[in-house]
Amino acid sequence: MEFRREPHWLRPVAPHLAGHRALEGRGLLVVLRAYWLLPILLLAAAARFYDLTAAAIWGDEGSSLLLSQYSLGEIWAHAAHDVHPPLYFMLLHGWIAVFGDGILAIRSFSAWPGILCVGLGVWLVAQVANRRAAILAGVLLALLPTAVRYSQEVRMYALLGVWLLGATLALVYWVRQPWRRRYLVYYTLLMSAAFYTHYFTALCVLAHWSYLGLLRLQASPANRTLNLPGWWLANVAIVLLFAPWLPGLVDLVRHLDQLKANGDVGWEPAVELVSLPSMIWQLLTQDEGDSLPPLLFASLPLLMLGVVALVAWRDRSPWRLHWLLATYSTLPLVLVFAVSFISPVFIERYLTAYALGLPLLVAIALDQLLEHARPLALALLLLFGGAEALGLKNNATVDSNDQISVLVDYVNQRYVAGDRIVTSDLLWYLSYVYYNRTDAQPLLYTPPTPAGVSTRPNAYGFGTLVDQQAATLYVDSLSALPLGTGRVWLISTADQPDEFAPLPAHWRQSAEFMAGNVKARLLLMCGAGVSPSPSPPPCP
Repeated sequence: MEFRREPHWLRPVAPHLAGHRALEGRGLLVVLRAYWLLPILLLAAAARFYDLTAAAIWGDEGSSLLLSQYSLGEIWAHAAHDVHPPLYFMLLHGWIAVFGDGILAIRSFSAWPGILCVGLGVWLVAQVANRRAAILAGVLLALLPTAVRYSQEVRMYALLGVWLLGATLALVYWVRQPWRRRYLVYYTLLMSAAFYTHYFTALCVLAHWSYLGLLRLQASPANRTLNLPGWWLANVAIVLLFAPWLPGLVDLVRHLDQLKANGDVGWEPAVELVSLPSMIWQLLTQDEGDSLPPLLFASLPLLMLGVVALVAWRDRSPWRLHWLLATYSTLPLVLVFAVSFISPVFIERYLTAYALGLPLLVAIALDQLLEHARPLALALLLLFGGAEALGLKNNATVDSNDQISVLVDYVNQRYVAGDRIVTSDLLWYLSYVYYNRTDAQPLLYTPPTPAGVSTRPNAYGFGTLVDQQAATLYVDSLSALPLGTGRVWLISTADQPDEFAPLPAHWRQSAEFMAGNVKARLLLMCGAGVSPSPSPPPCP
């Protein structure tokens, strides 16, 4: 059976035909019908570019920017010591070379893939359902809060969504036309790119294989695509394409203890039974929902479970493509949740690419309910849309004063040549350096423990980004700082005990400024610049 090409409604009408129909008095209607995808993409763009620069660069984003400053060869080497593969950072390196490192430019590198994800989601639903479901899917995916949030960060999660949705779409085409081997070529390239972007791509592999296994066992008539040599060869090709990175991955696994020592892994909170429903709330509303009454807390996860079950159960097509969306969206969440009882990795942003399937399933369910149960369809639309609206509101809630950029600007304006700037934590350092406009290199405070053990980062995780600067970056003792102007800026967490305590006895605080959870203090080394004595006299 020959599978149809892209539906005619997914392609715009030729301009001269649209103009001709407009002359017949149906111009606006024709344009809307011909270019209906454009408003959806504009909606996705509006959601992702709205307040794109409002929040300051945080530590993870700062690490992306710092790594992207290296050459491509150095990125490859450093990423082998980091917790993520190198492709995103290499592409970001090229993007910055063309568009610069302004906050709008660098965050746009995630916003555009986020918009592309919406287009791919529409295309995917158009293949497994119909036009109405595709339109609904586009609107719901355009407004999905977790997708919007991670389309506004200088990290790889939106790009990963492009690769995985694209690979899933290629799999759909191949399952329906297994003699078209070019779809397996597309699949191989997209999955290889995904593996070079994030290690959680392995969950997509499990979802795809599980779908083909279900298709082999449950479909009637039996579908034997799982047995075809082309599928196995495609997966072997993915392994071979990823093989150049395997030595770095093996080395990284061997040094997990050093990653834990730096806090790059092992920081994730332990999971409980309520963590799974909390994740659903987090993905859809950007709030864990743990303060809600139990029945209300259970309602949204149960609603999503019902949607998945409905869509999968009603699919009687030969290829059971709704099963593919169901396994793609649910299997990774359940697997990571189960694994996290052993080693916690149940983090929202790691699973955002798989959450992209949830609004697609809701759209298909809405399309089915509209045929026979319109009140239920309306209720589902209001509930899911309301959750998304709440999540978008939570996303847009940014306190302009609770930003490290405000604090760094305060220091920039009051900086005097020769001042020292010392940060208490590597994450503060990674954010600080992006906004620093002084000629001073920010330093990192690394005091030994009471037992004399060094707290300097090692060469793994974020530590790989700064390890080469150890001789000039780390400050083991505040007393060892050169006098310079006699002024030291200390940057630390505001709501914790003083991370720099005890301060040298002759230091006196001159100013303090707080921006949310981070504070800057200006300390004077009393007598600096006044007395030539190596031991400045006490302050009056």
